[in-house]
Amino acid sequence: MPTVLLTGFEPFGGETVNPSWEAVRQLDGWECRGHHVAAKLIPCVFGASLDALGRAVAETDPAALLAVGQAQSRAELSLERVAVNLDDARIPDNAGNRPVDMPVAAGGPAAYFASLPVKAMAAALRDAGIPAGLSHSAGSFVCNHLFYGACHLRAVRRPAMRVGFLHIPLAPEQAARHPGSPSMAVEQVVAGLRIAVDTLLTTGEDRQEAAGTLE
Repeated sequence: MPTVLLTGFEPFGGETVNPSWEAVRQLDGWECRGHHVAAKLIPCVFGASLDALGRAVAETDPAALLAVGQAQSRAELSLERVAVNLDDARIPDNAGNRPVDMPVAAGGPAAYFASLPVKAMAAALRDAGIPAGLSHSAGSFVCNHLFYGACHLRAVRRPAMRVGFLHIPLAPEQAARHPGSPSMAVEQVVAGLRIAVDTLLTTGEDRQEAAGTLE
C-alpha cells in the first residue's frame, strides 16, 4: 500500500508542546483512499531535521509528503507555496545553531514551489468550515529549511514524491502564554489534516506548482 508521510516538529523556543506533532501523530496508521499514513517526529535543528527526514523517506517510500510546523503569527492553516534556499535564524534552534544568510543546499535553486495541490487543499478546508489559506513565505527558520530540503530531495532523487508544507497556529494552551496570539485546537488541526490528505490524493498539482523551481 502506498504511503503518505506526515511530519511534525518537536517543541522549540521554550515551548513544552508543538501542536504540529500532537496533530500528525494522531493520524499515524490511518488509511485514506488506498494509502497508508505514517507520522514521523522531526527535530527542530538545522541539518539534523533533514537527516531525520531522509531516514523517514527511506523507511516509508512515500508517494506524498506533507510536513507540518507551528507559527505563532498564523491564524489559519497556511499552505506554503514556496520554499527558499535560505537559512537565516532569528532565534537559535534546539541545538543552539543560529545560521545567518546561509543556503539550505549549496548550489541549489533559489526556490522551489510546493508540488501538492495547495489551492484545492485550501479550498476544501474552507468549504469544511476550517480557516485556511495560501502563504508565500515559510520564513527562514527550520520549517523552511525542512520544506526546501524536502523539495530538493524530490528534485534530485525522488521525482515521483509530491511535497508540501503546512503551517498551523499555536495550540490554545500556548496562546494563553502569548497574549494576542491566535490559536487553533489540535482536534481541528487533525480534522484539517484529514481533509488535506484526502484532497491531495484526489487532485493533481496546481499548474504553477508543477513548474518546480525558481532560479
